[in-house]
Amino acid sequence: MTGILPAVARAIGEIRCTFEGCGVEVEEDGSGGAFVIVTGIRLGCPYVQTEVWIGFQITFQYPYADVYPHFTNADLARQNGAGLGEGFGSGSFRGQPAMQISRRSNRLNPQTDTAALKLLKVVRWMKSRS
Repeated sequence: MTGILPAVARAIGEIRCTFEGCGVEVEEDGSGGAFVIVTGIRLGCPYVQTEVWIGFQITFQYPYADVYPHFTNADLARQNGAGLGEGFGSGSFRGQPAMQISRRSNRLNPQTDTAALKLLKVVRWMKSRS
């Protein structure tokens, strides 16, 4: 990770620790940040998928910029057949079809709002969508 800034590298390390047992793929973005894909995230009810991937970019401005938006499987679907609802939209991530998850942090605190915490919040929010 030679081209990734130290704060971004620390964020990636924290994601690896927080999501132990999941795969963490990292690609430099060319600006000191990184594109990250976490695979094997347990999801389950209310979704058809038992596991998903979630991807996002940590920009060079981190920790002073929100990690937003997040992306997941393009085929994400609810078990009951209902639509996904607000906060989800069709998109693409790294040139691949994906479902965009819009969960912006309106009051970002760079001291406490880490990339790993944001990902945890996104996963919890997804699971709470009954």
